[in-house]
Amino acid sequence: MDIPVISIAALGSADSVAERATAGQIGVACRSIGFFQITDTGLSPALLQAVFAASATFFALPEAEKAAVSITHSRHNRGYGGIGTEQLDPTLIADAKEVFNIGRDLAADDPDVVAGKPFHGVNQWPADSAFRATLLAYWQEMQRIAARLHRAFALDLGLEASFFDTRIDKPLSTLRLLHYPPHPGIFDGSQYGAAPHTDYGTVTLLAQDTAGGLEVERRDGTWIDVPPRADGFVCNIGDCLMRWSNDVYRSTPHRVVNRSGRERYSIAYFADPNADAEIACLPTCLPLGEAPRYAPTTGAAYLTERLNATYAFRRASG
Repeated sequence: MDIPVISIAALGSADSVAERATAGQIGVACRSIGFFQITDTGLSPALLQAVFAASATFFALPEAEKAAVSITHSRHNRGYGGIGTEQLDPTLIADAKEVFNIGRDLAADDPDVVAGKPFHGVNQWPADSAFRATLLAYWQEMQRIAARLHRAFALDLGLEASFFDTRIDKPLSTLRLLHYPPHPGIFDGSQYGAAPHTDYGTVTLLAQDTAGGLEVERRDGTWIDVPPRADGFVCNIGDCLMRWSNDVYRSTPHRVVNRSGRERYSIAYFADPNADAEIACLPTCLPLGEAPRYAPTTGAAYLTERLNATYAFRRASG
């Protein structure tokens, strides 16, 4: 199965028939390959271009300036990660990419920040105020689109359309800028830009430049390219939603190899639930007479577990 392209214009509209039809298309993709591309999101092309420009400017900064906002300074998954910081597959050389993460923007005196609630820290920012404004505007737009997708998930899974609303209104979601230098040497499978992995959250929204390099594993074990689209986003189901849906929806391994010979930039929005949202088998996803496949957890507990497995500095600091 190839990756479908789906217009989401009807999601949240007054046309309930068209909305349910769109939710059904998304549901088919979520149950099968776990990936789809979306168009008609309502995002301003100018804002998307501004984020790509801001990303290139940030990653071109001197190493000392990027290190000043290092992700190792934060227990909340915020800041800069250099080449080799992330190791998605512990059996391989660490990934050949650098990243910059922000989360929901919280003030230093926010009660959840003061209380040390997991993933409720302040964002780390370089000195450029325009960079901050651009990323925060984009974060808000991505959360808006993610909420529309969660409406589709709810409808497709036989729930009230608003089911996820109160479970994703204070999300642990991460906006991540990614920079992949040209792949070092000849690709031999020992190192990737991003090693084969599944994402951790509910759904990922990815914007790619024209360099290509994203590959998805089909259910038969073969890998296919995901061509960039200027008018849309690549979306994929994460492990948290797979768990929530009792494996009705499927997360899918994917990887990045930058074979283009030039710099590759992408922008990912990893949608996650609220910290205290209970991730337990949805009532419509449990066959009669069967037990849930997973024990209940929370959004924060699950994200902590997954990030600790990925970052050595988190394990070392306890």
